[in-house]
Amino acid sequence: MAESIKYLVCFDDVTSQEVEDCRAAGVKLLTYEQVRKVGAELETKPAFKRCQANDCPLFSYTSGTTGDSKGVKLTHANLLASAYTVPLYVRLTHEESIISYLPYPHSFEQVLTFYGCVIGSKIGYYQGDPLKLTEDCQLLQPGLFPSVPRLFNRIYSKVKQGLEGAKGCKGWLARKALDTKIENATTQGVTTHGCWDKLVFNKTAALLGGRVRFMITGSAPIDRAVLELLKVAFCCPFIEGYGMTETSGGSAMTFPHDPVTGHVGGPLPCIKWRFKDVEAMGYTANDKPYPRGELCMKGPAVTSGYYKRPDKTAEAFDEDGWILTGDVAQVYPNGSVKIIDRSKNIFKLAQGEYIAPEKVENVFALSANVAQCFIYGDSLKSCCVAVVVPDMAKVKQFATENGMDADNLKAVLAADNFKKFVMNDLLALAKDHKLSGLEKPKDIYITDDAFSVENNLLTPTFKLKRNIAREYFKPQIDNMYSKLD
Repeated sequence: MAESIKYLVCFDDVTSQEVEDCRAAGVKLLTYEQVRKVGAELETKPAFKRCQANDCPLFSYTSGTTGDSKGVKLTHANLLASAYTVPLYVRLTHEESIISYLPYPHSFEQVLTFYGCVIGSKIGYYQGDPLKLTEDCQLLQPGLFPSVPRLFNRIYSKVKQGLEGAKGCKGWLARKALDTKIENATTQGVTTHGCWDKLVFNKTAALLGGRVRFMITGSAPIDRAVLELLKVAFCCPFIEGYGMTETSGGSAMTFPHDPVTGHVGGPLPCIKWRFKDVEAMGYTANDKPYPRGELCMKGPAVTSGYYKRPDKTAEAFDEDGWILTGDVAQVYPNGSVKIIDRSKNIFKLAQGEYIAPEKVENVFALSANVAQCFIYGDSLKSCCVAVVVPDMAKVKQFATENGMDADNLKAVLAADNFKKFVMNDLLALAKDHKLSGLEKPKDIYITDDAFSVENNLLTPTFKLKRNIAREYFKPQIDNMYSKLD
C-alpha cells in the first residue's frame, strides 16, 4: 500500500488513532482543512495545464455485481459525447432545474450532471434523506425528475393504490380518467388532458413540485404498466434510457412522445450498434420475426478500457474493438431495440433451460408486499427459489387483519399463512406477466434482513451482488432445496 499511496485526505475529522494506524501503514493521513491551510501558505501558484480531449477527469467504477469493481477510464471526449446527446430528447430551459439525489458513482447520475452543465440549467441537491425527497421537490420544483425502476415501482404502487382505492363517484372519475389518458398515451403519445388533469391528476403531479416536464428512468428494465401509469399520472413524457458505465452512461433513449412502450429506443448519435449471435441461448441475427443477439457497441462515448486491468479490458472487447454489453436484444423494424435477456447474469437449470433472474425480480418488484427479492437457481436443480424482503408496513397490516401480534413481526414473517399470502401474490404477478413455469420460484424464504450497502449485499449504486447474496443466504437456500428434493 505504502508503495502506491502516500497521502490520504479525509473531509471529516480524524482521530489520533486513525492517524497512527495510517502512519504504521506508511501513509500520512490529513484532513481537508489541513490541506487548505498548507495551500494558503504557499508562495508559488500552482501551474495549470489545459486539459486535452483524451485526458481522464474520471475513473468510474463498475458496480461489482459479479466480482471486484473495475475502474472505467472516461475521458472528456467520452463524457461530452454522451452529455451532448441528451438535449436531443430532453429540452430544459436555463430557468429550469434538475434534482440530484442518485448516488454519484452511478453513471446515470454522472451523465445527468454533465447534461445540466452543458445546457446551463440549475442543479438542486437533495438534503440527504430519501424519505424527504418529495419535500425537496416542493422547494426545487424540478423540470426533470430522474430515477431508477426500484423507486418508480414504489411510486407506482402508491399511486395505483390511491386511484383504485377511491370510492363512489370519486373512484369512478379516477378510473375513467386513468383509462382515458392511458388510451391517449398508448395510441397518440399524449400525456396531458384538459379535463382529467385538473379533476384528478393535479395532486399527483404536485407531489414532485408540479413543474416536472420530463421523467426519465435508467439502470435497469422497467415494467410497461409502471411506465404507462406514471406518464399519465404525472402528466409528462416518461423516457426510458439504456446505457453502461463503459459507454459514459447513455447509449439509447426513447423519444418523449413515443406512444409505444416496451423498448429502449434506438442508438444515440454517439454510439454504433451491432449484434453478436448467442448460439448457446438460441439467439441469432436470423431469428424471425426480429433479429436477436448480444448487443455490442462502439463510438466516441465508449471507454478505452479499465484502469490497470488489461486482462479485463481484453475480455470486454472483441477483436474489432466493439464492447460486449452482455445484454441480449431484439431489433424492431424502426431501429429500436428491446433488451430481452442477459448473456452474463443468467443461470442454467438442470433441464438445460436458462433463467434471467433480473427479469423475474423486476416483475416481483411490482408487488406492494415486496420490498426486495433475490432469485437463485442451480444447474444441478430443476427449479429456482427466492429470498424475499417484505414491505414491513404490509406485514403489520397483514398481522392486524389476521388477528396476529403486530408488534412481533418476526413471528408474522415465520407464519405459514403469511408465507402463503406472499407466495400467492408472487405467483399471480408471474401469471399476469406470462413468466414460464421454470421462472416461478418453487419456494421462498422471507426475511427482514434487508439488502443494503452496509451488509455488502448491494453495490454503492444499489445493485444486488449475486455472488455475495448466494453465500449470505446459503443456509436458507440449501434448506429450501433440501425440502424440495
